[in-house]
Amino acid sequence: MLHYFNMIHFAGLHNLTKALMLCTLICFCLLGRWIKTQKTLNILTLKKWRSLLILNASFFKFFTKTILFLFGFSFLTLALLRPQWNKKKEIVEQAGRDLLIAVDISRSMLAQDEKPNRLEFAKKKIKKILYNLSCERVGLILFSGESVLQCPLTTDYSAFFMFLDAIDTEMISSGTTTIDGALHQAISIFESMPTKKTKLLCLFTDGEDFSTHLSDVKNKAMEEGIAIFTFGIGTSHGAPIPIIDAKGKRQGFEKDNKGNIIMSKLNEGILKNLATESGGTYMHTTKTDSDIKEFIEKVQSFETDSFGETSVNRYQEQYPYFIAVSFLCFALEWLL
Repeated sequence: MLHYFNMIHFAGLHNLTKALMLCTLICFCLLGRWIKTQKTLNILTLKKWRSLLILNASFFKFFTKTILFLFGFSFLTLALLRPQWNKKKEIVEQAGRDLLIAVDISRSMLAQDEKPNRLEFAKKKIKKILYNLSCERVGLILFSGESVLQCPLTTDYSAFFMFLDAIDTEMISSGTTTIDGALHQAISIFESMPTKKTKLLCLFTDGEDFSTHLSDVKNKAMEEGIAIFTFGIGTSHGAPIPIIDAKGKRQGFEKDNKGNIIMSKLNEGILKNLATESGGTYMHTTKTDSDIKEFIEKVQSFETDSFGETSVNRYQEQYPYFIAVSFLCFALEWLL
């Protein structure tokens, strides 16, 4: 019996708390009705003459009606939890948007004006975004002085997260940032898919840039129809860039030629310009999720593309059986 119960999948478990609260309320109402009925009957007649003088005063009948009502309500509650079993293979059409996420992994992303540092803060933001997006193909680009495609476009978010968790500032040797390299990498990827309706690029960076051809590459991206969204990581007052040894311990801070500690500050101007001119949006990352909600709304406003058909195993809905049992219990309770 337990084996069969374990095979049942409930798709509406998010309604469980509300269902339990409603069941508790119904039980209290039935108990209150029982107490009130007994008090009224005790006032009207003696217990030994009750069944003769008052119609439907039978305790057994009242008990049976109550049990039937409880069973009916219980099965109706189970139906609302959407019980499912018996997996069946189905062919479904996949549709979504292509979204490339480019992450700045220059050493300035180790600054700790965002906790624990800018890079880890960006990773958390990306994960939250993808937890709230569905049916989108995502790819991962890493950039600093150079750029590489770390994860090709995929709907396998678990694989994407594996690549995302592995990134650090040592994956590309250069410690500076050239945003035009990330744009050029995105253009190369989207050029191989000329029929795509929607091409989205999302940059996570502090905006410190040493590009030499950013304007030209930006114009080419716009010609390709790529909408660029930018997330500014960091603060305007900035923070020093820590020097981390092989054991992960801080050995001091980056200094300039005069021995002064370098303060890395968020450069919003270049990020706003990129986003505005390409049809995207600039967002300064916040500790709340308001920036994520804004980004998701913007992404979902773009047209979807077909990713082709795929085979999936889906549980079959079985709630009609529970509704039928519930209706039968309510009908018997009413007839009694």
